[in-house]
Amino acid sequence: MSTSRRFCFSCDLKDDSQLMTEYKAYHAQGKVWPEITQSIKDAGVVDLQIYLTGNRMFMIMEVDETFDPSKKAEMDANNPKVQEWEELMWKYQQALPWAKEGEKWVPMEKVYKLDW
Repeated sequence: MSTSRRFCFSCDLKDDSQLMTEYKAYHAQGKVWPEITQSIKDAGVVDLQIYLTGNRMFMIMEVDETFDPSKKAEMDANNPKVQEWEELMWKYQQALPWAKEGEKWVPMEKVYKLDW
């Protein structure tokens, strides 16, 4: 039986309604470039969802045992189509105020889990 882990990240969209509408259009069902979804699957991501409140986004990834964040970053850096997508997304996204230099999606810290 395989086990999954969860990674959660946050990022802001630029606070511009037209840009936010365009960003959502790029992420509508079936609109994300197939090379991007394939690179996500190839890295061991089994589910990925992005939520939006105001202009703040939250990305939740369920990953399998093969997922390694460093390996994913390396794969992305060596994939021209992923780099093209990331450059396009910078038109819409902006780093959080506390992000490190060049960091867009910032890892979130879990502070509570309901134990039954």
